[in-house]
Amino acid sequence: MPTLTIATRKSPLALAQTNMVAAALHELLGFDIQLMPIVTTGDKQTAWSLEKRGGKGLFTKELEQALLEGRADLAVHSAKDLPGDQPEGLEIAGYLPRADPRDVLIVRDGIEAPATIATSSPRRRLQLGMLYPDAEFTEIRGNVDTRLRKIAHDHVADATVLAAAGLGRLGIGGWEGLEFRVLGFESMVPAVAQAAIAVQCRAGEGAAWAKCFHPTTSRRVELERAFQTQLGGGCHTALGVHVTSDTLWFFHDGVGLRSLPLSDAEIDTPHDTSAKFLAHFGLSN
Repeated sequence: MPTLTIATRKSPLALAQTNMVAAALHELLGFDIQLMPIVTTGDKQTAWSLEKRGGKGLFTKELEQALLEGRADLAVHSAKDLPGDQPEGLEIAGYLPRADPRDVLIVRDGIEAPATIATSSPRRRLQLGMLYPDAEFTEIRGNVDTRLRKIAHDHVADATVLAAAGLGRLGIGGWEGLEFRVLGFESMVPAVAQAAIAVQCRAGEGAAWAKCFHPTTSRRVELERAFQTQLGGGCHTALGVHVTSDTLWFFHDGVGLRSLPLSDAEIDTPHDTSAKFLAHFGLSN
């Protein structure tokens, strides 16, 4: 039986996501799966401000190097961690079906309007500022459990924000002392590719894997990533893009929060569609 080696970050969420990919590939292809857990630069530098340092590649570079060097056959990423452009020699093989893409505001019990919100994301901070204009913001790093403990027990802030998909994949539906409030797209546009699990391979090998993954997620995420590529978006950029079957949800600090109708033809032409909408928003390069 062939053995497939998959590179992954070591965090509990990354391992949970990679195990989902491994289970899907084992069921479809019968391969034995071996995981290659790797600590990335972003994992090591827990004190860094992603906004100030820029987050491009901090959680992906070491996994991509394992692919390029032939030590791994595939790499699994939270798709929102990927820069818009792929490194030379690599491509996206596909995505698992996307989970709930929404963000969740997590607030200590008894607090209606948080006065302090901990988030390292400019996208989340600016959109939450529209909901809670009097709130002050502070940065927060760490895995999901760490962040929840910091709010519930250390009281570093009244609230924080986490992705619904990550909470769901870790089996976290609640936490003692905290209230979970799901934020709709009309008040918080998700990050590009949020809730999608991306599987990366070497260039030229993607077609061999395509049948294993979810075409609807791929179509929508590739359009979202086209916006990111054209704007040069990374962790330091306040950009939110989410594509549904018929709607583009868009947030940028230059234009605010927008929603516009979207056709199938537009979803299937990501470069042209992203250029058209960015021109409409006055954000063309």
